[in-house]
Order: sequence, then C-alpha cells, then structure tokens
Amino acid sequence: MVKRALIERRPWLLLSLFFGVSWWFVAGGAMPGLYQIAWKGAAVGALAIYAFQRHLGRDGALIAGVMTLYALADMAQELWLAAGGVLHAIGHVLAIWLFARNRRADPTRSQRLVGIALLVGVPLDAFLLTFGGEGRWLVAGYALILGAMAAMAWLSRFSRYRIGAGAVLFVLSDLLLIAANGPLRSVALAGALVWPLYYIGVLMICTGVVVRLRRERG
Repeated sequence: MVKRALIERRPWLLLSLFFGVSWWFVAGGAMPGLYQIAWKGAAVGALAIYAFQRHLGRDGALIAGVMTLYALADMAQELWLAAGGVLHAIGHVLAIWLFARNRRADPTRSQRLVGIALLVGVPLDAFLLTFGGEGRWLVAGYALILGAMAAMAWLSRFSRYRIGAGAVLFVLSDLLLIAANGPLRSVALAGALVWPLYYIGVLMICTGVVVRLRRERG
C-alpha cells in the first residue's frame, strides 16, 4: 500500500529515485552516449517537476528552478565538465537566493561557525586539491559559490539535518570530483562515490524544502 500511494501521489519522486539509483549502474556501460546523458538528467529533472507541480508559491518555483539547473548541469557535464560547472554555479546562486529569503532569524554561535567554515573551507579545500594544476582559480571560484550555497542552507530556517546535511553531501561530492580528477585519480572509489553523494544530497535538499513549504501551507 505504501508503494501504491507513492506511485499515485508522488510519481515524479518515484521516477527520480529510479533514475537516480539506476544511474550508478548505467554510467559507463554499453548504453549509447545520448541515452546515458538523458538518463542522468532525468534523475534530478524529475525532482524539478516534483517540486514545480506542488504549487508552493515563489519559494516552490525557486527550488524547482534550482533542480532544473542542476539537471541541465548533470547532462552538460557529460559533454564538457566546465559547462556543467557553470550551470551548477548558476543553480547555486538561485539556491542562495532561496535560502537568503528563508534565513534563520537568530542562528546560534555554533551554526554561524559552521556557516563560516563552509564558506571559507570549501574553496580553500578545492584550491589545495587542484594546487599546481591548470584552472585552479576557476575551480576555487566555483567552490566559493558552492560553499556559500551550503553555508546559506545551513543558516536557513529549513531543517539543518535535511537541507543543511544535503548541502554538505553536495559539497563532499564536488570535492571528491575535484580530487578524482587530481590527486585521487588512481583511486576508483573516489570517482564512484561522486554520484551517490550528489544525488542523495540534492534529493534531501529538494524534498526537505518541499515538505516544509507544504506543511506551512496546510
């Protein structure tokens, strides 16, 4: 009955889970390239539709827009890594706007410290992981936007254990991606963990925001 209710009430979420989980096994397989690109984009693209069709006002439209940009970035990344980075960065800016609109009124000292650590630590880690390589300043610039998104998510009024933690998983995924193209190039596990950390993080962010907005609208 739970599975039937999920299919009837949240088909786009179920579709996202299908594509998101199966992509880990499809990636790098014998499936033609264009199908793989579409398969990958469908995972987060379905989350965008899931958020949009809930009709949750401006904040709902913003989270749907964030998911749309992330889905486009996922597909572009298969063709050109830099293009995926640009689209993800634009999505982060939109997410920062969403979280700024919903910032926590009086964050605790520890919450502020975590926010500062994310803002400063993420670009610093990215720079160190690419130290001596080409484009490290561009990577660090992207990581600064990523860190700002994660910091704002942590300091927003949304659940830190869902949205905040999801943003941290996104950060870990991107840092692993950077490392997998640098110092951890020979470590297969580093590259293999990029997608599950990313997808789980994005899933937590999207569903966390949607659930909170729906609860407030009654």
